[in-house]
Amino acid sequence: MMTQELDSHLEASPYPSRYEGNRPRNEAIGRPLTRFAKIREVDDELLDRIGRRMYARDEVGAALVQAMRLDRNDPERVTMRQFHQALEHGVDTVPNAPGALRTFFSHVEQVPDWVDWNLLERGARAFRRMGRTRNDVLLQLALIGGYRFGGPPDLLVETGGLTGSTAMRRLGETQKWGTAVGEPGAMRRDGDGFKLTVHVRAMHALVNQRFETNGRWDIGYWGLPINQTDQAATLGLFNGTLLIGARALGYLVTREESAAIMHMWKYIGWLMGVDDDFLFDTEREQHHFNYHVVLVQDDVTPAGAALSRALVDGHRTLDYGRFSGLVGRYERLRLLSMLRFFLGKRGLEDLGLPTVPPVAVAPVIAKNVVKSTLIKRTPEGRRFLEYLGDRVARRELRLKFAGARADVGALEL
Repeated sequence: MMTQELDSHLEASPYPSRYEGNRPRNEAIGRPLTRFAKIREVDDELLDRIGRRMYARDEVGAALVQAMRLDRNDPERVTMRQFHQALEHGVDTVPNAPGALRTFFSHVEQVPDWVDWNLLERGARAFRRMGRTRNDVLLQLALIGGYRFGGPPDLLVETGGLTGSTAMRRLGETQKWGTAVGEPGAMRRDGDGFKLTVHVRAMHALVNQRFETNGRWDIGYWGLPINQTDQAATLGLFNGTLLIGARALGYLVTREESAAIMHMWKYIGWLMGVDDDFLFDTEREQHHFNYHVVLVQDDVTPAGAALSRALVDGHRTLDYGRFSGLVGRYERLRLLSMLRFFLGKRGLEDLGLPTVPPVAVAPVIAKNVVKSTLIKRTPEGRRFLEYLGDRVARRELRLKFAGARADVGALEL
């Protein structure tokens, strides 16, 4: 499936213009990954695949969306009502289900042979045990850290995501999904993690089709709105970047935990429509890929700064209960302090954020050392940390959804 505009861009160049937008800067940002992954030389073949797939989409999702765009009287047209019915209760419960709907669900319900449910569940438990550190790393190093590169942040601004009054609610929607996939049994067919992941995949396909065809997105410069490279890069934030960031905050991640978390996110990535050769079993493989993705990114854009400020300042608007104003100011300063630790002074300057000393990090590291080296050593301790992780997740979601307007559903793009 290919639009005429995309075809013309491919004839002009195999890569969009943003490819290698600022190589020297990106090499500096990615340098820590060369140590983690023991990278001694750049893989030009991998760079080529990464560049070309900025023009590649999730074709399974695209076929579903194409059927959603058919004429209302076409019996093969798929409606959102039919999609949600199939997602919740199975496609066989949809009367006269269109072929595209059956094909889509036949694909996502076909569990790959390599999925090990026991290993996946161990990954989910390890993911939950990280507690607030998990949320800290995913927000600070993964999400806001990712705003240092143009492309996905610019699309978020175009869709109205994470700006203005919707900032914290949209962050809450992301955290809701991130929490759901780590719940016990969540990635089985009837689990909330499975359903939310498939729902997000369909929403991504809708956004991609909408911006690919409406002329508002510069495909020649950015590539497709939601492309294979950006999807795989985002997946790498939830596994490899999470594991690096947790260790940096003093949380000991064992080899077994690393393998299990990687396996959990490999299946989630597959379910999201990421190409198989961009899915990895080991942390080292993921870091190797992530480094090459960083190398070819564009420079920071105004969108990254706008999104970052919205998230940082949004922490002052949440309702923390008693002494809410004081707690809100503390949470904002804590976030800036930890961003200074992860991104450095230059990173904060790139995003137009104020620089504060990283004083909030030392207590976090001390707590994580105790949790991951002492409490986590026993089965009872691990269960206790999972319980604490669940409490933290529920509190975070309650704050995000209670403290922002309820008139915008973040997944309804």
